[in-house]
Amino acid sequence: MKLRSISASNKALLWGKTNSPRPTHGCSPAQSCEFHRLGRLQSPSADVREFACASISRVVQQSQTIPGFLQRDAVRRLGPLLLDRSLAVRETATGALRNLSACGGHEVFDVFMGVALLPKVIESSSQALSVFNKAGILDVILQCLERHTHNIKLALSAAHCLHTVTEDNAELLCSMNNAVLGTLESVLLSSQTDMAHTLLRTLAAGSVWNLKSSLPTARQAQTLNALMATLSQCLELDAGTLIPQLRQAEVTQSATDSEAGNMEDHQAAAGNMAVEEMEDDEEEGVGPRTNGKATKIDKDFSDLLPVSPRGKEELREATALLTAQQTSLEIIVNMCCSDDPSDDEWEEASSSDESEMCPDGLSEGNTSLLSPLCLSAEVHGALINHNIPEKVLKKTQFPSSEAMDVCRHNPTWKVLMKKMHRVQYRALTCLHNMLSTMDAESLGGAAALQGVAQHLSTLVFSPPEIPKEEEFLEAVTGAMRSLLQIIAYMKIPQCMTPQQLMSLSEAATRCDVVSVRVNALAILGITGSTLAKEKGTAETLQMIGNALLQVATKDANLVVCGEALDALFDVFADGDEAKRAAENINLLSALKALQPVFKAKIRKEGKGKYTPEQLCVLDNIKVNLRRFIGYLETVVKK
Repeated sequence: MKLRSISASNKALLWGKTNSPRPTHGCSPAQSCEFHRLGRLQSPSADVREFACASISRVVQQSQTIPGFLQRDAVRRLGPLLLDRSLAVRETATGALRNLSACGGHEVFDVFMGVALLPKVIESSSQALSVFNKAGILDVILQCLERHTHNIKLALSAAHCLHTVTEDNAELLCSMNNAVLGTLESVLLSSQTDMAHTLLRTLAAGSVWNLKSSLPTARQAQTLNALMATLSQCLELDAGTLIPQLRQAEVTQSATDSEAGNMEDHQAAAGNMAVEEMEDDEEEGVGPRTNGKATKIDKDFSDLLPVSPRGKEELREATALLTAQQTSLEIIVNMCCSDDPSDDEWEEASSSDESEMCPDGLSEGNTSLLSPLCLSAEVHGALINHNIPEKVLKKTQFPSSEAMDVCRHNPTWKVLMKKMHRVQYRALTCLHNMLSTMDAESLGGAAALQGVAQHLSTLVFSPPEIPKEEEFLEAVTGAMRSLLQIIAYMKIPQCMTPQQLMSLSEAATRCDVVSVRVNALAILGITGSTLAKEKGTAETLQMIGNALLQVATKDANLVVCGEALDALFDVFADGDEAKRAAENINLLSALKALQPVFKAKIRKEGKGKYTPEQLCVLDNIKVNLRRFIGYLETVVKK
């Protein structure tokens, strides 16, 4: 996911201090030159900054000069220049950092990966990404990735950076070769069972998926199988069981360390330990301090970097597990997602497109929502062979109460509670996409779909009140929308009552997130169009119609208003029950009053607030509103 750009006021905090170098008195001539070059990095002149970067880039190729530069925070001083307003400065700064890493060994690159190539910077700036592509840093990243058996923290930094820079980066694809793919495949096939390596393999899988268009034809099947096996093994892990176990292991280790500390204190008191050793032990025995970035920022990789506090291995393992599972689900979401516009832009391009009009001027309904599946046969087969749908469904359950309790009662573990919920949300989004792109038989047929409906019903309606968390609502309404479309199309009985779905829609339409409101209205439309074919449903249809009219009339967002109108067209398109309900709620007069207001809003607000795709859909709905009013007038005359 792309992050917001970093404001200028926060750059100093991100990169560390960038104040002027210390005074040079008492330094050697070589040290004075280092101070001079570093000082020029902050010059107001772009030419001077560029010259300073180029000079550092040249000098650090002599390995004996590197320690002096590192002692004076050269990496942290060069880092902000990756976002410099001058392209020349950005390029020369990247070159200088690359030479520091290449000539200074892996110790330098450990800092380089954690600071200068912080993935957040690359995600937040297309300029930084462009500079990365041109600087030839890919080879150095691969070298660090290959060292995963010796330095997992360094490899994780490299893997996270590679996963970030390969996303939607056509320019970088030109640099792909067998060496790159070979390194990633070797990581996928690694056998270490710790959670850090599980995360490493997951990040490598994400990079492979990003680079799928570069895979040689002969290796595609093998690589896809290794990728899917990695995701499957990751999702197989039960965080609800492992997190309490890891917390208990931490408690046990803490008790052991405490006993060892008491013994050392006793020995020291007896005079068997030197004063210097006592001071070292006291310093190391200080209670662990949590790193602010690691404990406060979700989906932040810094909690696994070398800056993490001494100890806390179990917490890092738990964090790695949840990050790996969230990343695995996000990869599957992308696998099961076509290149069409997102939900916010109405991927269905409106069920009321003029091209789908029936002879009487009405849309045939939601047939476009069941368009041909977009998954390739290879990906579809791999998902089924590795039981991915079943594993995703398990992850949609609420987090384990035992794991939540363990984290709730420990301040340093409390941050994991949000991460556990985030895994559930991603699983629900994943389920939504799989329901949209996989055929019913692949998902287990009618019986399995009814089971999914029962499961989603339990998630939403079992708590005392419908959960209000926006991320949950967005994910669960998306999944329910896709499921109800399939169930309606296949005429499968489902367990959710119209009253339950009305209560969900009422809660969702109060949500600030547009996609939640759109999903809720689509659910009402699907439910109403199904009920319109049954006897004795006029009263329920009236309730649904009134709810949709309320939104179409009062919602401030035209996308939401359009979805409400679209749902009305579906619900009241045909049938005696629909006709009776339409008369009872005065639908015709309500739509006549709404029509000029809707047209005026599109004309006034359209171009400034909405995308071309959204405007196209709104124009279609505007045309269909006119035709639907004509249809209702004809019905009234009969």
